[in-house]
Amino acid sequence: MGREETIQYDAPGWAAIDNALAQIYGDAEPHRWRAEVKWRDRGPDPLDGISVYARTEPVPHWHFVSYGMSELYDKRSRNPEWSGWGYEFTFRLARAADETTPPEWAMTMLQDLGWHTCRTGHQFEPGQIMTVNGPHAAEDPAVQPIAFTRDPELGTIATPHGYVRFLQVVGLTTDEHRAASLWNTERLLETLAPRIPLYVSDIERASLLDDPETAAAVAAGSERDGSSTGWVGVSLVEWELESDSTVLRLDARRATAIADVLPGRLPHSEPLVVQSGDHAVLFVAVTQFRRPALMQDTLLEVGVPGGPAMRELIAALRTQEGTHAFTEMPGLVLELCPPDPKA
Repeated sequence: MGREETIQYDAPGWAAIDNALAQIYGDAEPHRWRAEVKWRDRGPDPLDGISVYARTEPVPHWHFVSYGMSELYDKRSRNPEWSGWGYEFTFRLARAADETTPPEWAMTMLQDLGWHTCRTGHQFEPGQIMTVNGPHAAEDPAVQPIAFTRDPELGTIATPHGYVRFLQVVGLTTDEHRAASLWNTERLLETLAPRIPLYVSDIERASLLDDPETAAAVAAGSERDGSSTGWVGVSLVEWELESDSTVLRLDARRATAIADVLPGRLPHSEPLVVQSGDHAVLFVAVTQFRRPALMQDTLLEVGVPGGPAMRELIAALRTQEGTHAFTEMPGLVLELCPPDPKA
């Protein structure tokens, strides 16, 4: 992306975003970057621009705002209510007192998120979590997992092409990311908010769960509400149905993630989908074990009773590799398979 000092208002969607920013920043001049070739003109960057404002309150930080996930120039999507994908990314990054230029790695991260949506069609929503591949800011940064929430200042605006939500990226530590999957991301962020005003990300901070009071509040919420994570993506889901047995094969690398989420779903009468491509297994709570059943050609339902059966399954998933038969679920065999080195 190339840097520009001025913006030409030839795009009503772009102007609507700048007008929203003017309500907060007045005539303050941000750092501006624009793609040399627009995305709609087959440019390499899904975001046509990014504005970055230097903030001092409530803590010094950079406020990044993207242009490109919404319809900046004209209306092309068929959804009259929302503009484009329906959101623009924002990111607030802690800033050193003597720092005068925003780091380019943060803009690369936002471009990567834009690429994810454009390539897969996956639309991000408040409350979602994911991991960001690779150290964007420094070698082995403490914060690589991220969550999405509503930007607490910008919210949602109306533009000539429909509504646009400002979706803020929030950096989490590894254990905070796990806590979000075991509970509810937005409730977790609300609990952490007093310690991270405006959800400013600091890649060098320690986990906020190191504080016993915060950790206790998160644990209590998770136990009370269960997990809002209803889906876990893996690289392998396969099964073989025999007359007297069912062999279920899952990705060993993601087995612990499944084990983490199951206790927050099934005891609360909520299912969990574990999916790879077109194939998925649906774990549901049952009072008595029954043979797994095909719901569709690509969907297998596995009923798991509570108590000993649940504990037995979770213990097997935590071994990460190997073959497991179950006393409490006779006929079910779980194979946790390592990744294919040729894949």
